[in-house]
Amino acid sequence: MKPKKSKAKREPVKPYVPTVRESATLNACLDKQKSSAPRLKVRETDGKFEIDPDHPDKPVGNVLLMEAIGAKDFEFLCGFLEQLSNAGTQGRTTDGRGLNFMLSVVKSIEPKDQMEAMLAAQMAAVHMATMTFARRLAHVDNIQQQDSAEKAFNKLARTFTSQMETLKRYRSEGQQKILVQHTTTVNADQAVVTDTVVTGKPAGNSVSSPALLTDATEKPMPTIDETMKLEPWGVRKRKEH
Repeated sequence: MKPKKSKAKREPVKPYVPTVRESATLNACLDKQKSSAPRLKVRETDGKFEIDPDHPDKPVGNVLLMEAIGAKDFEFLCGFLEQLSNAGTQGRTTDGRGLNFMLSVVKSIEPKDQMEAMLAAQMAAVHMATMTFARRLAHVDNIQQQDSAEKAFNKLARTFTSQMETLKRYRSEGQQKILVQHTTTVNADQAVVTDTVVTGKPAGNSVSSPALLTDATEKPMPTIDETMKLEPWGVRKRKEH
């Protein structure tokens, strides 16, 4: 009988030790997770799906979610989460991962009120639809499917950028930014241009600004006397001789 070969002993794998930078990044990420609103958990009870905050105390979790999306009452929160669930679910089964992804998009926008929350939800839904047609565009079988997926993808992408502009205009509250340039002449060869930015809401009655005053210390440019008659060049040359 052949002697059995002894198996080589495997050295225990040493746990990975993060670097200083990695440890700082992990701690910062954990701090953000603790201070952020809770996730959502989906559970099925008697054939019905219920959505609750993933928090030890359900009322406290709901209040944290209301603060995160800018909701003023609990009724808005319930309807908002139900709409997110419908938009982020494919099929009849509620997709907890898709629902939490859309909620994460909304929270990252940091809506200040319910209007911004609804717009953020639409942006999340448009993004998901855009990526769906991007996947279809990459797996087409014929020209017709390619044209259909390409048109839908382009429309959704333009809609998303339009929604971003709408959110910026809504948050600016109609403020206007006016750039006023002042030019100061130091000498004949140098000039200093300074900018002044004025922001504010447009007024009902616009008032024209007063004209700029010229510096009294500067010498005016010489002007040509309209009464002086210019003589031909040949005549002036003969008079000089």
